[in-house]
Amino acid sequence: MKIDTAILLLLIGASAWAQQTPRPTALPQTASVVSTEPLPLNAPDAVDRSVRTLDTGDPATQPLFQSTVDFLRLDSSVTLIERGPAGVQADVSIRGTTFEQTLVLVDGLRLNDPETGHLNLDLPIPFEAAARIDVLHGSGSTFFGSDAIGGAINLITAAPVRTSGTLRLGGGNLGSTEQHLELAGVTSRLAATLTGARDTSDGFLYAGQNDRGYHANVLALDSFLTVAKALAPTEVLLGASDRPYGANLFYGPYESSERTKGWFAAVRQPLPANFFADFAFRRHTDLFVLEVFNPALYENNHVDSLWQTDLRRAQTVAHRFDLAYGLEADGDAIRSSNLGRHARNQGAGYANISFHSLKRLTFSAGAREEIFRGPASVFSPSASAGFFLGHGLRAHAAAGRGFRLPTYVDLFYSDPTTIGNPTLKPETSQSYEGGLDWVPALGSVANQPRLRLSATGFTLRQTNAIDYSKDSLSAPYQATNVGHLAYSGVQSLVTIRPSATQTLDFGETFLHAAPPPSGLISEYAYNYASQNASFAWQGIFPSAQLAARTQVSVIQQAGRTAYPLWTVALTRTQGRIRPYVRADDLANISYQELPGVPLPGRTILAGITLTWAER
Repeated sequence: MKIDTAILLLLIGASAWAQQTPRPTALPQTASVVSTEPLPLNAPDAVDRSVRTLDTGDPATQPLFQSTVDFLRLDSSVTLIERGPAGVQADVSIRGTTFEQTLVLVDGLRLNDPETGHLNLDLPIPFEAAARIDVLHGSGSTFFGSDAIGGAINLITAAPVRTSGTLRLGGGNLGSTEQHLELAGVTSRLAATLTGARDTSDGFLYAGQNDRGYHANVLALDSFLTVAKALAPTEVLLGASDRPYGANLFYGPYESSERTKGWFAAVRQPLPANFFADFAFRRHTDLFVLEVFNPALYENNHVDSLWQTDLRRAQTVAHRFDLAYGLEADGDAIRSSNLGRHARNQGAGYANISFHSLKRLTFSAGAREEIFRGPASVFSPSASAGFFLGHGLRAHAAAGRGFRLPTYVDLFYSDPTTIGNPTLKPETSQSYEGGLDWVPALGSVANQPRLRLSATGFTLRQTNAIDYSKDSLSAPYQATNVGHLAYSGVQSLVTIRPSATQTLDFGETFLHAAPPPSGLISEYAYNYASQNASFAWQGIFPSAQLAARTQVSVIQQAGRTAYPLWTVALTRTQGRIRPYVRADDLANISYQELPGVPLPGRTILAGITLTWAER
């Protein structure tokens, strides 16, 4: 693959999204270092964008969760469309956008699959490999390029701080099992963490050859090596995944099966003079059989690859003024029995200037120029500002332009139910938001305010949005560019900390969009969560050596009946042997997140965690 040589460049960057931090031990937080800024602002209240940070790195509370999807459900602006538990082919959406309009990253490096957005959460690392997850709400294309129209989800890794080991073994109904491993080692020059996860189920529809069972296997090694005293440690991250699963009813009335495999490698190096360099490579395979009892009817075998590299710098140029800039290049390719052989490359550059007046005003503006083979380019500016009004009240606003390149499935796919379109144009969008954050003077616990309230109104307008639609039930879905789409909504969050070890979150997101044209059957663009409300509580009780959490979510897809989901989990937090129990869909609600694809009812899983740590 050859890279286009003409790269003239400007952009708002998010280099701080890849910063190294120690593994945190606190409960999930709703505000932290602003990871969407080129230079992080240490004050959590100085957030000009709507950002949520979810802590995944506390070994004491990790048994309360099964997968990355469980953490993402804590954010009411994030909608998960699962076809099976444990994140087995889960589509993710932020603020009502389609599943291909949310960008997923690890340490600021792209994970989105160029084949199809259905596989964007086919992650090559277990959630235990990340110290936290940052969720950016609203357009992030000026930060990260294509796909971040609705927002971005960034898994942040960190070096271990001590030698330790954790093994979790559990089992439950529906033939469910889980085995999770985390081994960490620290020496004078090397710190490394090996994480692995294996989650399985026999299925729940019936006992047969093609029930909806799955095996989700993931293994990752993250190492930080000091090669020279003058250099910060070099991070090398390696990950691999293998997920065979029954895809019964996933894509229509067929008893399908699918198996995906992924490999990921990344090298990250801080350099002198505030420079930072990254390189990553991802390879992914997807074997799909439409009818397992007649494989010759239809079978797809896709192999795609993605490489990316960047060089960036952040510096202070004047009092209270910070500048970030850099160059990026990436390319992807696919070899497919259905889609053929294709490849594309692009380059980009960015610059961002930010201003911060002590405890009063913050402002940031910048732009990105993305250049494709053709030649063609997309310009993505954005700006954000915040102002302290006093008495703990702060106003913030942001605007930005986003874009998304069509996936290879969008362009070239063809089967009896779906047809791609090689003439598709890239999607573009304009997003606007404004809101208020209020932290009343009620004191703090564990360096966090006892009460925080936030509300943000937003609107998103799209041009050439890509949807799959048809005019009659008997016709196949056809990929098309929709002229104009508009979404508007409000997201709110109330966080209460009764003590240093307890957190209560009340979150709700409302969304509205105009209905599709009369007679049009839309598969994705008009199928969004019009309401997503969530109550979550998590607490640690040191005297009882217990941690617990519960969450009740009520989700309503546009034009459909709302359904509640109730999760309860409990674990011991101390000792070498720590029993735990976790129950999902405790009320045993019959529901479908994707029409025609039923999900299992109540699932209860229990086990033990074996731990060891160097003193």
